[in-house]
Amino acid sequence: MEQEKNKNLIKVDVEGKGIFEYEKGISLEEISKDFGDTYENQIVGAIVDNQLEELGVILSEDCHVRFLEQCSSIGARIYQRSLSFVFIRACMELFSGCQVSVEHSLSKGLYCEIQYKRDLNEEDTKRIEERMREIIAEDVPLIKSRVPVDEAIDIFKEYGQNGKVNLMKYRDKPYINIYQCGWLKNYFYGYMVPSTGYLKKFSLKYYSPGIIIQLPTKEANCQIPEFEEQPRLFKIFRETEKWAKILEIDHVAALNDLIVTKRQGEFIRIAEALHEKKIAQIADTILENIHEKKLILIAGPSSSGKTTFAKRLEIHLKVNGLNPVSISLDDYFVNREDTPLDENGEFDFESLYAIDLDLFNKDLEKILAGEEVEIPTFNFHLGKREYRGHKIKITEDQPLILEGIHCLNDELTKSIPKNNKFRIYISALTQLNLDEHNRIPTTDTRLIRRLVRDSKFRSNDANRTLFLWQSVRRGEERNIFPFQEEADVMFNSALFYELCALKKYAEPLLRQVDTTSPYHAEAKRLLKFLNYFVNLENEEDIPRTSILREFIAGSSFH
Repeated sequence: MEQEKNKNLIKVDVEGKGIFEYEKGISLEEISKDFGDTYENQIVGAIVDNQLEELGVILSEDCHVRFLEQCSSIGARIYQRSLSFVFIRACMELFSGCQVSVEHSLSKGLYCEIQYKRDLNEEDTKRIEERMREIIAEDVPLIKSRVPVDEAIDIFKEYGQNGKVNLMKYRDKPYINIYQCGWLKNYFYGYMVPSTGYLKKFSLKYYSPGIIIQLPTKEANCQIPEFEEQPRLFKIFRETEKWAKILEIDHVAALNDLIVTKRQGEFIRIAEALHEKKIAQIADTILENIHEKKLILIAGPSSSGKTTFAKRLEIHLKVNGLNPVSISLDDYFVNREDTPLDENGEFDFESLYAIDLDLFNKDLEKILAGEEVEIPTFNFHLGKREYRGHKIKITEDQPLILEGIHCLNDELTKSIPKNNKFRIYISALTQLNLDEHNRIPTTDTRLIRRLVRDSKFRSNDANRTLFLWQSVRRGEERNIFPFQEEADVMFNSALFYELCALKKYAEPLLRQVDTTSPYHAEAKRLLKFLNYFVNLENEEDIPRTSILREFIAGSSFH
């Protein structure tokens, strides 16, 4: 009898808590309730034997479980996705016939727009939030079911979701997972929480012409952070939205249609011409202000295409009769032994204080005053600065270009008055989304760029890139994003067609991340995401000066 009883038990190794016995058929949600009080924040999902799972999953054998809190990187996506579903339902109930589109991240939240017979206002926003809280208080189950694609298409047609209808043409499986929240059925790329009762932390903010869903963040100790205006970033997103209309590309299916029908050539040329036009406009602005703003500072997060952008800007400045000179911040690193340490006791090369700020600012003042200055060269092998006779002197009409992660932080160039600096922020701010409700995060585009570049030029496999990415993201949050609104201009380096071009390079790399890797769940997510794109096999239409060439190779810049 005892033996029979043991057969019905499984051992669950809960990470950081110990090994526990449960009856077969228990759900992750039931187990999570045993440990909820021991976690700082709400549990919203789990990694089971290196596979991402929803809390509704039933366990039938021994396993290792790592629970995910709502403000972890994966947990935040689950929480955001689930809350978006409740937001969409509330909008559809209050404004019959409206179309909700989930656009992009903004001010630590999610910017959405509601197309309705009239413009929505602040009072409408309050009503939506009230209805969302009612749905959350009801603790409505979010039920997942597998349905044939044809049936899903009928559901999307009923709700007028043409982006989803068109995307189904490119689904390679005959079925799809649909979620239901009360009366509403919908498709979301990724997992959900078990029920709406998990979604208590949020706030809505009216942000004309749309609404921002404010979410808890890790940086704010899993609370709603104080709202910070980002007018420049919002403007660049709106500008990109206009570009999408010019190119007649609203969602991924429209892009796939172009490639399948072999009409991508003109589309690529227009997308690249829009980049060229924007860079030319920036160069013209620099020319107009050259006597006042001689120091050009370029900053942006990893894989935003800063190197190619800087090279193309130099060309346009020369077309304008200017002859720019550039210097590298790397040459002003402090000697290795003087490098500050991070929280793990490792050298923090991304710290502002890894740079000899006093020496750099003294040299900068002299250069901008027209004096000849000998610039150091950092010997990375020895970890020391050396002087090798490299001298710089600029004329009155010569701009000085500086590119680096700290360039928008005034502390870097503290000896130079603000009105003598021209600051440029560059990032790949994706506006193209999978469909009405499934956005493409900017960080995913940059990560896929980096995966491809690291493999081609740095001999890094996907595991190495995914490992480094966590540190890169922390550095961006600390050193780049807080200063992005300080820029005089912003440049969006995203190209609408790029994920179709990157797909054939990224997929083989991600498939090499096996089930034993701690990054298996992330690799699997990215593979699923890339599966929605058609491969751009023929690259002959991508110019050698394209920012994309910095990642896929073939650039004319070195």
